[in-house]
Amino acid sequence: MSQLEMFMSNAGPPSAHALAAQRATALRAQLLDHSYRYYVLSQPVISDAEYDALTRELREIEAAHPDLITPDSPTQRISDGISEGFAKVQHPQPILSLSNAFDAADVRAWHERIRKYAEQQGIRGNFDDLVVEPKIDGLTIVLTYENGLLTQAATRGDGNIGEDITANARTIKSLPLKLRKNSDDFSFSILNSKFSVRGEAFMTLAEFEKYNIAAFAAGEKPLANPRNGASGGLRQLDPKLTAKRPLSILCYQVLSAKSEVLSNKELLSTLDLALSTQRSTLNYLRELGLPVSPIAQCFDHLEAAIGYAESYIEKRDTLGFEIDGMVIKLNDLVLAEKLGYVGRDPRGAVAFKFPARESSTILRAVQVKVGRTGAMTPNAVLDPVQVGGITISNATLHNYEDIARKDIRIGDRVLVKRAGDVIPYVAGPVLAARSGNEQVIVPPTHCPFCGTELVRNEGEVAIYCPNPDCPGKLDRAIEHFVGRGAMDIEGLGEKIVAQLIDAELIADVADLYRLHKDALRELDKFGEKKAQNLIDAIAASRERGLARLLIGLGIRHIGEVSARDLARHFGSIDTLMQANVEMLQHIEGVGPILAQSVVDWFSREGNRALIEKLKTAGLKVTSNEAAMTTQPAVSAAPAAFAGKTFVITGALSKPREEIAAWIEARGGKVTDSVSKKTSYVVVGESPGSKVAKAQQLGVTILDEAGLNELITRPLG
Repeated sequence: MSQLEMFMSNAGPPSAHALAAQRATALRAQLLDHSYRYYVLSQPVISDAEYDALTRELREIEAAHPDLITPDSPTQRISDGISEGFAKVQHPQPILSLSNAFDAADVRAWHERIRKYAEQQGIRGNFDDLVVEPKIDGLTIVLTYENGLLTQAATRGDGNIGEDITANARTIKSLPLKLRKNSDDFSFSILNSKFSVRGEAFMTLAEFEKYNIAAFAAGEKPLANPRNGASGGLRQLDPKLTAKRPLSILCYQVLSAKSEVLSNKELLSTLDLALSTQRSTLNYLRELGLPVSPIAQCFDHLEAAIGYAESYIEKRDTLGFEIDGMVIKLNDLVLAEKLGYVGRDPRGAVAFKFPARESSTILRAVQVKVGRTGAMTPNAVLDPVQVGGITISNATLHNYEDIARKDIRIGDRVLVKRAGDVIPYVAGPVLAARSGNEQVIVPPTHCPFCGTELVRNEGEVAIYCPNPDCPGKLDRAIEHFVGRGAMDIEGLGEKIVAQLIDAELIADVADLYRLHKDALRELDKFGEKKAQNLIDAIAASRERGLARLLIGLGIRHIGEVSARDLARHFGSIDTLMQANVEMLQHIEGVGPILAQSVVDWFSREGNRALIEKLKTAGLKVTSNEAAMTTQPAVSAAPAAFAGKTFVITGALSKPREEIAAWIEARGGKVTDSVSKKTSYVVVGESPGSKVAKAQQLGVTILDEAGLNELITRPLG
């Protein structure tokens, strides 16, 4: 008699509960295997109906025996209840971005830079062993598994801290709730550890279209594009709503692993062996049941990698999901780690961004907007057109000098692009489509909002309204004041600001602190909870401190770094208001232009009255450096740009204030005009006359990549 027969004879037949437990375990294993074959291998061996039948059987068993439900069960993807909000999550390591390349020449320049840097640092490795992967246009997600079970999912957030979206991520069917076991030692290490990976969540084009068809049929608002669908879906407070948006995910990076079974030395040895290359990392992620890109490929030569990346400019629509480029990275991850970072961009990889999607339409009119500093910005009014899945009816024209240079006219058929696939702008006219009836666009001489004569500063492209009380500035001034980098008042978006102005509830930023809940409830779409949330958010901003307030006031030339320096030096706004130009220039990094701008701002009676209103409203107007936490810590040498003066022109990948703060944090100065004393001019999309003046004076001209590279080599 076998041991099993002896056991059965002694123990008797298994109970119904035991049989149910055995069947539930077997069903979960089958469903896990079938999900892996379907979502990861794309090689299903059963039909959808058969899969649904297995799921239904498991659900019936668990309904009859609730104690048999396990966290990794496929039936537990959607949880009950609505979250009150998203908890904050500290990532195991910073979730970094990539530097951009916009053509093959940029990629070759990146490759040459890292080779030269490696030579300078004595780093050796194979720089021709490369991996190319799609740059998915979705939402970055950080996944954590403990002992093989999914325990946490988080958004990227600011790169260091994200939001806990675990309940929502569990609804993604291609995301395994439990990792697959493998016989190798590495798999054992991972399945007995805390294991974090990075991926990208997205909506396929087919699911996006299917969702919008259903939305139209139900009379609901359709999604603007797949990326918004994924981002908005994962940030729903009710996971059941997330489940209605069929999301997918692809994983590509191991962030960390900690084992409670193996020693750190044992774990590191298995990780070093298994995860030393990007190729092996993708293979192991796939074996663990995590979906990875089916088009990621390895190459042994840079030109082959570039050719493969370029091939998807034309093939991007065949993938079934949106990409905005391809990522080219070193296969040797140990080598990539040795190369380190430039700012927050790893040297070992570059994003080869595809040309922005474009469409043509008719330019019907030009509207003028007044920025918070008084700068007049021309904005194109267009016949609505789809560009990359977004309906665009307004786009920036940058400035009037750019309009004249491109000879853009009202009535033209114009090309509309999205800078970085985000910001729409008019690239230029389609000259062949002209009829002769088009109208030349003439720059205004007086402000259309207050009638004040406009001015133009020497060396600048923009024209300004010098009236500090111009009513056209109010919406922009308030939007800037409440923004994340300033007073950070959550819930005060552009539309609500417009509502408050139109209802005459606010005439300046200080009036925000006099708002009452009852007045807000009279506005369209304002209920009790929404009104109270806004009042609470405004109240919380009173404690932001002087540095944040200085940014929010929109004083020209003040960025985050200079605001912090002024707050630290003077301690209170009352002391700062008494400072003259000479006193201000004693502060390191404060030049004559910034100093004069500060003195001029505080000399105006209306501005001083505004400060008194803010003080009466209870705002903290003393230094509070702890509030200045929006920028990451500087990793490069603070004095890298010491003694150097920079001018920034054109549309860049980040706001000018952010790039200026990055330069100032490294010891450089940023000014508005080009002169013989200028060290570098940083140029973006559609620059103005500053480029010509820099060329005339022999000043070095840099793009963003060149600016980053200054950190890694001696400055001339």
